[in-house]
Amino acid sequence: MAQATKLALVTGASTGIGFELARQFAQHGYDLVVAADEAQIHVAAQELSGTGRKVTPVEVDLRTEDGVAGLYQQATADGRRLDAAAINAGIGRAGRFVDGDLNEDLAIVDLNVRSTVHLARLVLGDMVDRGSGRVLFTSSTVAAMPGSYQSIYNASKSFVQSFAEALHDELRDTGVSVTALMPGPVDTEFFTRAKMRNTPVGGPLPKDDPADVARQGYEALMRGDRKVVASSLMSKALGAANTVLPDAVKARLNRLIARPMDR
Repeated sequence: MAQATKLALVTGASTGIGFELARQFAQHGYDLVVAADEAQIHVAAQELSGTGRKVTPVEVDLRTEDGVAGLYQQATADGRRLDAAAINAGIGRAGRFVDGDLNEDLAIVDLNVRSTVHLARLVLGDMVDRGSGRVLFTSSTVAAMPGSYQSIYNASKSFVQSFAEALHDELRDTGVSVTALMPGPVDTEFFTRAKMRNTPVGGPLPKDDPADVARQGYEALMRGDRKVVASSLMSKALGAANTVLPDAVKARLNRLIARPMDR
């Protein structure tokens, strides 16, 4: 039997960009499966259910293979199919690579890179088989910036950006579209979780509204765009500058905004 209502999966959906992406889907008629690694996801799901859509929360650690596989099994239980997915969950930290905890850095790789690939393979495999679907990857404007004092995070977003753009091209003419969302600094809990409030980018520098970022990302996804830099003119200017500035200059700029201010 055909699925009556469109269904979208959003990861990292408890707050910030992920929550606002979920809201966009709900407002446009999608039922939701929303996932995060904290109990806040249940609060978020309750708020999102106020849109009148069915919202299923999943509290899960996507840094593990079992977490990714379990999430997909729950999202597609009872023969449901995903019409769209926003692979948004991500973490980071600031500081010199050699001063950080290796396990913390590897966790960034596990979530931002490994789980992204794993979940994308599950989601896109089914979508391509049936010839329809849309996937949004949350990348970043820093994907094009060598990440001095933010080396693992920036490198992980470089991977996501390249991966998303490659998939966009590979899947042309399949009925499946892939879009990369590239925000600049956004006013979310990311900087608190990454312990970056004592950096310029996490502290005093201006930040975009996650609702604006999500709206632009959703609209680009529905158009089938390859990528979108969101949301403010400042973020769009940063994205444009990254296409022309030398990598050495971009690395120094990243150091200026990501280096802890007490160093």
